[in-house]
Amino acid sequence: MKINQDTQSQLAWQKMDNLLPAIVQDAVTGKVLMQGYMNPEALEVTLTSGKVTFFSRSKQRLWQKGETSGNTLDLVSVSSDCDDDSLLVLANPNGPTCHTGAESCWFDGDVADYTFVGDLERVLAARKSADPESSYTASLYSKGIKRIAQKVGEEGVETALAATVMDKEELRNEAADLLYHLTVLLQACDMSVSDAVNVLRERHKG
Repeated sequence: MKINQDTQSQLAWQKMDNLLPAIVQDAVTGKVLMQGYMNPEALEVTLTSGKVTFFSRSKQRLWQKGETSGNTLDLVSVSSDCDDDSLLVLANPNGPTCHTGAESCWFDGDVADYTFVGDLERVLAARKSADPESSYTASLYSKGIKRIAQKVGEEGVETALAATVMDKEELRNEAADLLYHLTVLLQACDMSVSDAVNVLRERHKG
């Protein structure tokens, strides 16, 4: 169930002693960032302020993530599971989420393939203003959109050719090059992979 100010009262608060576990997931990469607990007041503050807020069991008070570090979580959405006794929070993190300085509290775990694509996108975005001598990506940005678009075209043709001759090893490599250069092109146009994904999502609804 999508949670808003009209539906939050339908959650199974009494069943869970007025505290629901809340898993926070990066809204872009899908990476699981942390777990906290929310009482009704914490959820209300989260929904009204747009900043993810928990109830701290150790401090026995509301606690906005990042209130000390500044590494806040900007709310995208909240939903409940089938039993309405746990919450999934999609958010955009402002800096690392874990108190250790890691991006996620599960920093030793593997990430899903599509999560890695989101991580890569953020790395490429960070190199838009870097010294062209510092990396291939930064040098691509410095050459402008026309050159980046040309590389996308070249990699697209090479990917198609590899598929035509059924060279699967070459296809894997060329597809990786194509995905990389396409991501760089989107970033150069101040867009992201999410823009394309949202189009696919809308088409899928049809």
